[in-house]
Amino acid sequence: MSDDKVFFELTNRLSELEALHDNLKNFGQSVGLSRKAIFEINLVMEEIFTNIVTYAYDNDDEHRIGFFLSHEKGMMVIRIEDTGMSFNPLCARTPDLECALEDRKIGGLGVYLAKHFMDHIDYVRCGNKNILTLKKSVI
Repeated sequence: MSDDKVFFELTNRLSELEALHDNLKNFGQSVGLSRKAIFEINLVMEEIFTNIVTYAYDNDDEHRIGFFLSHEKGMMVIRIEDTGMSFNPLCARTPDLECALEDRKIGGLGVYLAKHFMDHIDYVRCGNKNILTLKKSVI
Protein backbone atom coordinates (compact mmCIF):
# COMPACT_ATOMS: atom_id res chain seq x y z
CA MET A 1 0.00 0.00 0.00
CA SER A 2 1.10 3.55 -0.59
CA ASP A 3 2.07 5.96 2.17
CA ASP A 4 -1.43 7.48 2.24
CA LYS A 5 -3.09 4.11 2.94
CA VAL A 6 -2.47 1.52 5.62
CA PHE A 7 -4.06 -1.67 6.89
CA PHE A 8 -3.50 -3.37 10.23
CA GLU A 9 -5.25 -5.92 12.39
CA LEU A 10 -5.58 -6.17 16.14
CA THR A 11 -6.99 -8.88 18.34
CA ASN A 12 -10.02 -8.31 20.54
CA ARG A 13 -7.96 -7.59 23.64
CA LEU A 14 -7.78 -4.28 25.50
CA SER A 15 -4.03 -4.83 25.71
CA GLU A 16 -4.00 -3.89 21.98
CA LEU A 17 -4.93 -0.26 22.76
CA GLU A 18 -1.29 0.81 22.70
CA ALA A 19 -0.82 -0.75 19.25
CA LEU A 20 -3.95 1.06 18.07
CA HIS A 21 -2.59 4.39 19.38
CA ASP A 22 0.81 3.78 17.79
CA ASN A 23 -0.64 2.85 14.40
CA LEU A 24 -2.92 5.89 14.34
CA LYS A 25 -0.21 8.28 15.50
CA ASN A 26 2.36 6.97 13.01
CA PHE A 27 -0.07 7.14 10.12
CA GLY A 28 -1.37 10.56 11.11
CA GLN A 29 2.15 11.96 11.35
CA SER A 30 3.16 10.36 8.03
CA VAL A 31 0.32 12.13 6.18
CA GLY A 32 0.82 15.43 8.03
CA LEU A 33 -2.24 15.51 10.27
CA SER A 34 -2.32 18.09 13.04
CA ARG A 35 -1.89 16.97 16.64
CA LYS A 36 -5.51 17.99 17.24
CA ALA A 37 -6.80 15.80 14.38
CA ILE A 38 -4.69 12.85 15.58
CA PHE A 39 -6.01 13.31 19.12
CA GLU A 40 -9.66 13.45 18.00
CA ILE A 41 -9.32 10.42 15.72
CA ASN A 42 -7.48 8.52 18.43
CA LEU A 43 -10.19 9.28 20.98
CA VAL A 44 -12.93 8.04 18.66
CA MET A 45 -10.99 4.94 17.63
CA GLU A 46 -10.24 4.05 21.24
CA GLU A 47 -13.93 4.25 22.10
CA ILE A 48 -15.00 2.16 19.09
CA PHE A 49 -12.28 -0.44 19.63
CA THR A 50 -13.12 -0.72 23.35
CA ASN A 51 -16.80 -1.20 22.49
CA ILE A 52 -15.97 -3.96 20.00
CA VAL A 53 -13.71 -5.75 22.48
CA THR A 54 -16.22 -5.39 25.32
CA TYR A 55 -19.52 -6.11 23.58
CA ALA A 56 -19.12 -7.65 20.10
CA TYR A 57 -18.23 -11.24 20.97
CA ASP A 58 -20.07 -13.76 23.11
CA ASN A 59 -16.99 -15.88 23.79
CA ASP A 60 -13.40 -15.41 24.96
CA ASP A 61 -11.86 -16.64 21.71
CA GLU A 62 -9.37 -14.49 19.88
CA HIS A 63 -10.92 -12.48 17.02
CA ARG A 64 -9.31 -10.15 14.48
CA ILE A 65 -10.40 -6.56 13.97
CA GLY A 66 -9.27 -4.93 10.73
CA PHE A 67 -8.44 -1.24 10.32
CA PHE A 68 -8.08 0.44 6.93
CA LEU A 69 -6.82 4.03 7.06
CA SER A 70 -6.51 6.34 4.09
CA HIS A 71 -5.88 10.01 3.51
CA GLU A 72 -6.73 11.77 0.29
CA LYS A 73 -7.40 15.40 -0.55
CA GLY A 74 -7.78 16.50 3.05
CA MET A 75 -10.11 13.64 4.04
CA MET A 76 -9.21 10.93 6.51
CA VAL A 77 -11.16 7.70 5.95
CA ILE A 78 -11.19 4.92 8.52
CA ARG A 79 -12.86 1.57 7.93
CA ILE A 80 -13.20 -0.91 10.78
CA GLU A 81 -14.25 -4.50 10.18
CA ASP A 82 -15.11 -7.06 12.82
CA THR A 83 -17.00 -10.35 12.92
CA GLY A 84 -18.80 -9.62 16.16
CA MET A 85 -22.53 -9.47 16.76
CA SER A 86 -24.41 -7.12 14.48
CA PHE A 87 -24.45 -3.59 15.89
CA ASN A 88 -25.32 -0.41 14.05
CA PRO A 89 -23.94 2.49 16.10
CA LEU A 90 -26.02 4.95 14.09
CA CYS A 91 -29.11 3.54 15.83
CA ALA A 92 -27.67 4.02 19.32
CA ARG A 93 -29.44 6.47 21.59
CA THR A 94 -27.74 9.77 22.33
CA PRO A 95 -26.73 9.87 26.00
CA ASP A 96 -28.34 12.41 28.29
CA LEU A 97 -25.53 14.92 28.71
CA GLU A 98 -27.68 17.27 30.80
CA CYS A 99 -28.18 15.00 33.81
CA ALA A 100 -25.73 14.86 36.69
CA LEU A 101 -22.71 12.65 36.11
CA GLU A 102 -23.65 10.30 38.98
CA ASP A 103 -27.15 9.86 37.44
CA ARG A 104 -25.90 9.21 33.90
CA LYS A 105 -26.38 5.71 32.50
CA ILE A 106 -23.27 3.80 31.40
CA GLY A 107 -22.74 3.59 27.66
CA GLY A 108 -23.41 5.61 24.56
CA LEU A 109 -20.67 8.17 25.01
CA GLY A 110 -18.31 6.53 22.50
CA VAL A 111 -20.89 6.68 19.72
CA TYR A 112 -21.69 10.26 20.71
CA LEU A 113 -17.99 11.20 20.46
CA ALA A 114 -17.72 9.53 17.05
CA LYS A 115 -20.71 11.49 15.79
CA HIS A 116 -19.28 14.70 17.29
CA PHE A 117 -15.70 14.44 15.96
CA MET A 118 -16.32 12.76 12.60
CA ASP A 119 -17.94 14.39 9.59
CA HIS A 120 -19.58 11.24 8.26
CA ILE A 121 -20.28 7.77 9.64
CA ASP A 122 -21.63 4.83 7.69
CA TYR A 123 -22.45 1.32 8.87
CA VAL A 124 -23.23 -1.84 6.93
CA ARG A 125 -23.53 -5.48 7.89
CA CYS A 126 -22.03 -7.56 5.09
CA GLY A 127 -22.23 -11.31 5.61
CA ASN A 128 -20.81 -11.91 9.08
CA LYS A 129 -18.99 -8.55 9.26
CA ASN A 130 -19.75 -5.20 10.81
CA ILE A 131 -18.19 -2.55 8.58
CA LEU A 132 -17.99 0.92 10.06
CA THR A 133 -16.64 3.74 7.90
CA LEU A 134 -15.74 7.10 9.41
CA LYS A 135 -14.68 10.19 7.52
CA LYS A 136 -13.10 13.36 8.85
CA SER A 137 -12.01 16.47 7.03
CA VAL A 138 -8.47 17.18 8.18
CA ILE A 139 -7.63 20.29 6.19
